[in-house]
Amino acid sequence: METATEPLYRLTAVDRYFRVGSAEVRAVDNVDLELYPGELVAIEGPSGSGKSTMLQLLGALDKPSRGSVVFDGRDLSKLDDAELTSIRAKDIGFVFQAFNLIPTLTASENVELAMVPLKGAKAERRRRAAELLDQVGLSERSRHLPSLLSGGEQQRVAIARAMANNPRVILADEPTGNLDSRSSEEIGTILRSLAAEQGVTVILVTHADNVAGWAHRRLAMRDGQLSDRPDSEWKAPAAAAPAEPAPVPAEESPAAERSPDPAS
Repeated sequence: METATEPLYRLTAVDRYFRVGSAEVRAVDNVDLELYPGELVAIEGPSGSGKSTMLQLLGALDKPSRGSVVFDGRDLSKLDDAELTSIRAKDIGFVFQAFNLIPTLTASENVELAMVPLKGAKAERRRRAAELLDQVGLSERSRHLPSLLSGGEQQRVAIARAMANNPRVILADEPTGNLDSRSSEEIGTILRSLAAEQGVTVILVTHADNVAGWAHRRLAMRDGQLSDRPDSEWKAPAAAAPAEPAPVPAEESPAAERSPDPAS
């Protein structure tokens, strides 16, 4: 996988703690992290380790108690509610273990609903929903209610919904937790394709070792602290070295115009 030099996310000394009576609970504890465009990252850890809180911070649903969460050069903790709502609508798609589809809407209508806040034309929303359902192999099921779809099909609708507004990030919380092994692999194929072919940053939380195996990088979370797993082979891309300046021919005057440095 080729990654961009500049991270999409940069977390610096991030804490998120809560008061429970007189006790302080550190759900996220002094986390430093960079995430890059087109990366597929798995966050693994037991219940209560801070994984869900981390997703909430990445999803602009919560703010750190200390430190900074920078997304595309913008410190999320310094943005107002309207700006955060815009980022969630345009840049981030969410996929949940329980699918969270509206039971009275068809598959197509569930996908279309995600586009309503951006106020596009109804015909364009319908076209986009049809395109996305075709991408996840459900074009023939677009008019079915969720109750008529299998668990794997419902999760594919949920992924199509998450992609409705061409987000730069997909946050998936236990996306295969309610699925059988075959359906899980289908979801894995879709998520890997989003990262590899469309450059979407996919961050998934999972307890399943085989699901975490889809990732380019596996992170372990324990007691709010995050670390790279020893078996993770991913390394941050090095910054491009500046190009050597072109030599000046001997007959050229020092004041003669040079070609621009390709690195400039």
